[in-house]
Amino acid sequence: MKKNRILLTTIFAAVIGLVLVAADHIDAPDAQGTTADITDFYAFQGEDTNNLVFVANVQGLLSPSATAETSFDENVLVEFNIDTNQDNTEDFVIQAIPRDGVMYFFGPFTPSVTGLNSTINENATAGEVAITAYNSTAVTSTNAVGMKFFAGPRDDPFFMDFARYGEIIAGNAPGFNSPGSDTFAGTNVMSIVVEVPKSMIGSSGTINTWVEAKAKQ
Repeated sequence: MKKNRILLTTIFAAVIGLVLVAADHIDAPDAQGTTADITDFYAFQGEDTNNLVFVANVQGLLSPSATAETSFDENVLVEFNIDTNQDNTEDFVIQAIPRDGVMYFFGPFTPSVTGLNSTINENATAGEVAITAYNSTAVTSTNAVGMKFFAGPRDDPFFMDFARYGEIIAGNAPGFNSPGSDTFAGTNVMSIVVEVPKSMIGSSGTINTWVEAKAKQ
């Protein structure tokens, strides 16, 4: 689970000027290397400053050849959580789940159950987008209330020189090289992107936001 904090300005047109990022390519044993393994979470203000954008990347370290054969797991629900009153409990969620080459989105809505368990709310505001195939032009969609969606493979955005890091930790190197060697160069992730009007998740103040991947039980 990855958490971040982002400020909703009272005047929606104001520029926040922040990009909030959480990255983790080495998860707990139950998730690491699985289709539920979250590698990155991003939350930032959209090009349209009335909107916020949430990005969840899963299934890291995919080679281009593997990406061509890989898609999202239909048994894994990705859930964006939004806490608007600082009690560290989700007040709104946006859910994403794939079916037959399409990513379906539900929310934002107030969940009836919080925490580790989730129920898909098919009566919530909905959207969908065809999952973009590897090495194809990005497919996006917009629903009736102005939410925008994307799902598909993308170049891994994380930069880390793990070999050099190991040398530093072992006491065999004084620091990172400039430039370093990107361990993740040439690898891909599967990305889920949703852009949502700020008015749908509260008016102003600071929100906490995090993402979870939940496997069907």
